[in-house]
Amino acid sequence: MKHDDIWRALDTLAAENGLSASGLARRSGLDPTTFNPSKRHMPDGRARWPSTESLAKVLDATGATLDVFTALVMGARAIPAAAPSRPQSRRIPLLGLAQAGGDGFFDDAGYPVGGSWDEVSLPDIADGNAYALEISGESMEPVFRDGDVVIVSPNAPIRRGDRVVVRTREGEVMAKQLARRSARRIELRSLNPAHQDYNFDLSEIAWLHRIVWASQ
Repeated sequence: MKHDDIWRALDTLAAENGLSASGLARRSGLDPTTFNPSKRHMPDGRARWPSTESLAKVLDATGATLDVFTALVMGARAIPAAAPSRPQSRRIPLLGLAQAGGDGFFDDAGYPVGGSWDEVSLPDIADGNAYALEISGESMEPVFRDGDVVIVSPNAPIRRGDRVVVRTREGEVMAKQLARRSARRIELRSLNPAHQDYNFDLSEIAWLHRIVWASQ
């Protein structure tokens, strides 16, 4: 568990509740600046961890369970729309990542189409257009390994640092981390440090979708 994982989980929890970091702190009865980026490091640059008391107040204020927060710390990017008493799942389209660059699998918006998809039963995701991709090869290691299945949500909000699936207008599909997005360009960081990072003009990108869950 890393310092950044804890703060990313707090940011995700805030976003899932329609709040900024300051709004989350305020709802939790804390000083509004408690979770601000400037408070995440000591004056000497060392990492500062949120206190257990502040985390307990956040969970109480948002109604999130410790299991949910732990999942966010471990890399989950979304909270299910509902927390049913019994686990639920649904069947969603499944395709190999290596196939995803081919024609006929996605419409112009990046939604899965056609009859060539397999199906897989995985934890339910609120996005009705969600789909699954099976990772092949080692280009996404150590985050995603050969055979892992990731659930991708076309409609989930995307923030800097999120893991995403990107399709270029040339038909190349890749799983990366969003490093930066401006009005004109997008910077993508490779999950495997042995592979290069990418920079694209936005005009070169067909669509960009967030990875919200991954099997391990």
